Amino acid sequence: MCANVLVAEDDVKQAEIIGHYLVREGHAARLIHDGRTALEEIRRRPPDLLVLDVMMPSLDGLDICRILRADPAHAGLPVLMLTARTTEEDLLLAFDLGADEYVAKPYSPRELMARIRNLLKRVERLAEAELSLRASMGTAGDTTGVLTAGAIAVDPRRHTVTVEGRPVLCTAGEFDLLAAMAAEPGRVFTRRQLLAVSRGTNAYITERTVDVHVLNLRKKIETDPRSPVHLLTVYKVGYKLNDRTPAGASLPSDSR
Repeated sequence: MCANVLVAEDDVKQAEIIGHYLVREGHAARLIHDGRTALEEIRRRPPDLLVLDVMMPSLDGLDICRILRADPAHAGLPVLMLTARTTEEDLLLAFDLGADEYVAKPYSPRELMARIRNLLKRVERLAEAELSLRASMGTAGDTTGVLTAGAIAVDPRRHTVTVEGRPVLCTAGEFDLLAAMAAEPGRVFTRRQLLAVSRGTNAYITERTVDVHVLNLRKKIETDPRSPVHLLTVYKVGYKLNDRTPAGASLPSDSR
């Protein structure tokens, strides 16, 4: 997959190294060195992937990620975050704001490119599945392949989530977690199982990342996140999706 990648990194030398490796693998790379310009460039020419440094002048990476996830036009943009901050709290904050992947500095270019390849493969698989299934669909409204769990519907072809027919915007990690549970509604998943689904083998990710995804999803799909009726906790085990539509369930007024 030849991708258009925007690299937002204030260290000019580091940005050039990343750009060099991207071009060597057949991608197009645009290099930006301050946050506000990066955001303007994303809106002007949306990339296929954003490599985003946290510490940048004018607007930092965390603010950029927050702004993108609140904008329906860019909420699904894959974001790989680069940061010298390596505490668990920093990591959880990055995912809480919607980062799809996390690479801690210092890193090897080979590790970074492996993370980029994984994200791009995910995007490519989703696009191929959508094209294939659309070609085989008899009508545009065909719901074949849609995963349902009570009031929740997850469409892997279009990478969409709805609750009672109303759309919910999810990051890639949130979507992967929700899709895995929707494929087996009522099944209890451990945090380790959900971690493998949503993050693979990233050594910096912990099981607390799953808890962050669950908290964020509950804000989006539950009327009262403190008393969830869709995404349930199973004490001392993990989480599951309710396989029945709860009476009186409804989506929060702001589902983003």
